[in-house]
Amino acid sequence: MPTVKRDTYTPDSLLSVAVRVFNERGYDGTSMEHLSKAAGISKSSIYHHVRGKEELLRRAISRALDSLFAVLDEPAAGEGRALARLEHVTRRTVEVLMAELPYVTLLLRVRGNTDTEVWAMGRRREFDQRVAELVKQAAADGDLRADVDARLATRLLFGMINSIAEWYRPDRTASGHGTGGGDTSAEVAEAVVRTAFAGLRTH
Repeated sequence: MPTVKRDTYTPDSLLSVAVRVFNERGYDGTSMEHLSKAAGISKSSIYHHVRGKEELLRRAISRALDSLFAVLDEPAAGEGRALARLEHVTRRTVEVLMAELPYVTLLLRVRGNTDTEVWAMGRRREFDQRVAELVKQAAADGDLRADVDARLATRLLFGMINSIAEWYRPDRTASGHGTGGGDTSAEVAEAVVRTAFAGLRTH
């Protein structure tokens, strides 16, 4: 019989393991047995840290959401012309996604199958709406094209940003793999801003 390691996990290190397994197997396809095996500790040891796998999901998603909403509270996101604020939020959202890649990836994959997922999707919509307001204000200022619907522009913008989670791998180099692992978050963020706003700016 395989021996189970003594529990040396902290809540943060256990969360890291859980997020990896959720992303590999899907949240619905992950059992406490899977988490126990991945962590190398007993299920009772996991329950010593959390009430169950949904608590781990909520903690992981909260980490991603808290990081994203913190961007909206940064001074550069609330001062100056709407376009400059929008570009700042875009850059920082890319940087947060790359810094918190496993957590944001998990957030992007929720489908509303649990109370936690429904809550997370509502928070995502709130974030999207606040960005859409910046798009709308920038168009009203004459800095963005007014003939592109603000909600559509926001969806396209986030489609570009969120796609990074599908190809960016920090442990690989950009040369030969095409994954962007050799690019810094600032470089990727700048590329997104230049590409996204080239067709939206009025000047």
